[in-house]
Amino acid sequence: MSKQFLIFFGVGVVVIAAAVYMILYAQRGAHLELKGEILKVRTGALTDQDSIAVLDFRVENISEVPFVVREVDVTLDKPDGGTAESVIVSRVDLKKLFQFNRFLGSQYNDSLSIRDKIAPHEKIDRMVAARFEIPDKDLEAAKTIHLSIQDMDGPLFETTHSLK
Repeated sequence: MSKQFLIFFGVGVVVIAAAVYMILYAQRGAHLELKGEILKVRTGALTDQDSIAVLDFRVENISEVPFVVREVDVTLDKPDGGTAESVIVSRVDLKKLFQFNRFLGSQYNDSLSIRDKIAPHEKIDRMVAARFEIPDKDLEAAKTIHLSIQDMDGPLFETTHSLK
């Protein structure tokens, strides 16, 4: 192989590598992603067979595109290895929930619900109230609680909080 061919080949490889790097660098914020954690979990009994969990959490949209909430889901890992699904309390019913269940304390943050937007690089504190069809003693004995927030376009944010 000639010396001239090797020089042009080397320059070509460097130019292609630079182009790939620039494309990836320009797209770094286009990957929709949330980062966050559950700060506090408050629980209590609603009836003998129903209990409530209020999750206060903080999330940050670390991408360049808004995160639009499609679905919020809270599940529980029971001590026996099973899981318990919940029903999310609507934003409209939260005022009544805290009014009639003083053991939960006060509502410190707004509720996160469907179609809420988290702007790019925005950090927010929100809460979710989830009703479980299990007795309060089973909720208190649970291992972990899981919070899942899904975007309208599909990306999913999940975080876990240990109850022990």
